[in-house]
Amino acid sequence: MIRKCLFPAAGYGTRFLPATKATPKEMLPVLTKPLIQYGVEEAISAGCNTMAIVTGRGKRAIEDHFDISYELEHQIKGTSKEPFLSEIREVINSCQFTYTRQKEMKGLGHAILTGETLIGNEPFAVILADDLCDNGEGDSVLKQMVEMYERYNCSIVALQEVPMDETYKYGVIEGKLIDQSDNIYRLSNMVEKPKVEEAPSNLAIIGRYILAPEIFDAIRETKPGLGGEIQITDALMALAQKGRVIGYKFEGERFDCGSVDGFVKATNWFYEKSCK
Repeated sequence: MIRKCLFPAAGYGTRFLPATKATPKEMLPVLTKPLIQYGVEEAISAGCNTMAIVTGRGKRAIEDHFDISYELEHQIKGTSKEPFLSEIREVINSCQFTYTRQKEMKGLGHAILTGETLIGNEPFAVILADDLCDNGEGDSVLKQMVEMYERYNCSIVALQEVPMDETYKYGVIEGKLIDQSDNIYRLSNMVEKPKVEEAPSNLAIIGRYILAPEIFDAIRETKPGLGGEIQITDALMALAQKGRVIGYKFEGERFDCGSVDGFVKATNWFYEKSCK
């Protein structure tokens, strides 16, 4: 049912300067693979066959990565280095890529709305590439969420418990647990980056969403919020008030690769995993 996955990838990645001055943060490698490739592979595992990527100025490296490099392939053809490209070749052959540009950075809600022309009138997934997730041999986080969508047929946000003193970094939810076995919450409130004393819970929204197409109209009707940006949490609130949003506390590990600490943890995690 979910054929398309949207990747908002127009941000500047200022927390990784100067590395991201000329390199998109989505192209920063964890071991030998860029962050966005991990996200695309997760989307493929969930059944998506179209990757809709919202880029910006200085992001051409993303398009080049998901394209054939004839000169490079010619140079290493028949050598011991040729297998190094097998994973990315498989990705390129497994799906199609579409692109559009976000001309101004006006928040995640605006980035998702910018991708409407790539999505059309159908439910879709959203992956934020700097939230790197891994569930070992089990179903990927997005695949888990697609299964929940098939059951509940409404927008879904991925949830993770975070320390209360870190709620200011996230959108935080308030909701009722409606399925304890699957950790499903019916959301009644969402607050973007609340202070500790204002946080309704310690359940934070991380960078995985399944969104019904009605989200686009909700975003259009959403006024700029925190930081003057159009927040996706504010748009989702309009749907939550109609009982149209659930939260799913997923199975697996998640690394905040938008921070240096999280990026190092992810690198160590995947390195140790590769050594087993």
